[in-house]
Amino acid sequence: MISKNTVCLWFNKDAQEAAEFYASIFPDTTVTAVHRAPGDYPAGKEGEVLTVEFTVMGIPCLGLNGGEGFKHNEAFSFQVATEDQAETDRLWNAIVGNGGQASACGWCKDRWGISWQITPRVLSEAITDPDRAAAKRAFEAMMEMGKIDVAKIEAARRG
Repeated sequence: MISKNTVCLWFNKDAQEAAEFYASIFPDTTVTAVHRAPGDYPAGKEGEVLTVEFTVMGIPCLGLNGGEGFKHNEAFSFQVATEDQAETDRLWNAIVGNGGQASACGWCKDRWGISWQITPRVLSEAITDPDRAAAKRAFEAMMEMGKIDVAKIEAARRG
């Protein structure tokens, strides 16, 4: 069944590879269908993979092999709430270690240019702490990080 609202992600020719990679690292992520082009189109030929239906942690997505016309940027990202440092490390390392790129404050990009925020729940709780001084300390600690360090966020929050 087609979802009423689906995230469409533009790829050059590797939507299936990306979807299979996401399914290999994220829970509740599956490739549900691969559709081949019924005829030639500007970015490909009849019979090539045109679209890939998949979910990312339960979110319906469609990978479109549209060609080189558009590139991903940080204006769109997936934010992944992690439970602990081990999960944070596993996901961050999978993305960055497979041709991706590290950035600041828990952000990274995969090898296709899609941005991910690998965000421990501890961080979200800390920067929204009703104690504004604790929130500020945690926020300032985060601003110095690439991958989020849970222990450092907790220590900053405590003061």
